[in-house]
Amino acid sequence: MDDQLPKIYLYRRLVQAKLFIDKNFHETIDLNDIADEAYFSKYHFIRQFKNIYGKTPHQYLIKVRIENARLLLKKNIPVADVCYAVGFDSVTSFSALFKKVTSCSPANYQQAELKKQAEMLQSPLKFIPGCFAREKEWLQNRNFQ
Repeated sequence: MDDQLPKIYLYRRLVQAKLFIDKNFHETIDLNDIADEAYFSKYHFIRQFKNIYGKTPHQYLIKVRIENARLLLKKNIPVADVCYAVGFDSVTSFSALFKKVTSCSPANYQQAELKKQAEMLQSPLKFIPGCFAREKEWLQNRNFQ
């Protein structure tokens, strides 16, 4: 049991650093800030974080920022505002990274999502799995399409 204590302590510190990223992704944070949160040297921290989460802290930060950017773009917030709201300093670098991760520019992603939202309002049944709609007997109700 004594040899488990260091592992548990290690995991707690790594989770603490991950939660720090989740909470502060929109701020200007760097590797030193995140490693300090976990009380590790930055090189040891990178290895341990990647070992646990499968991504470096920087890769994880980018993932969190892009996920949050997607949510904001779905709300029809201008691309530049989204860029700064999720912690990027440059619309150009944000757009390039967003496209690299999603294979779509932020503006095109936003247009596609807004179009999909409009289609969902127009024809909600198209977006519900057929098995679920049959179970609820929605397919027989011609008013629900």
